[in-house]
Amino acid sequence: MVEYLTANMWQLWAVLAVLGLILELTSGDFFIICLAIGAAGAALIAPFANIYWQLGVFAVVSLFSLLMVRPPVLRYLHRNDENRVSNADALLGRKGRVSETIPASGFGYVAIDGDQWRAVTPGDEEISVGTRVKVIGRESIIITVEKDEEAQ
Repeated sequence: MVEYLTANMWQLWAVLAVLGLILELTSGDFFIICLAIGAAGAALIAPFANIYWQLGVFAVVSLFSLLMVRPPVLRYLHRNDENRVSNADALLGRKGRVSETIPASGFGYVAIDGDQWRAVTPGDEEISVGTRVKVIGRESIIITVEKDEEAQ
């Protein structure tokens, strides 16, 4: 068994490279894929070199990937992170439809993309069911809406 493994180390390196690619799908931080690239490099030289050369190539290629490939790829993938809003902040400016009447000084509900949000109005006006509204603010999980003038 040991003789077979030493004669066919490229297969072990190839399996490690594929496992690294699969594991990268779960993490997404582009670290494990650098190790998979190193394993692929070791698999390429395995038929021609001993285990020490293979480990050296694995280490050098992995380190090169971590230092020279990973930073530009991360910058490219996360280039718009400063401008991207998430969670409830992404609701600001969105439009929806009133699903439960919003009384003048009370709470109602607005449907936005299939989700129900508790809503209030900024003034003393009642907004009836079916009216198109626009989100203009939020406080915790309660959104503030006004009638959408473009839909009228």
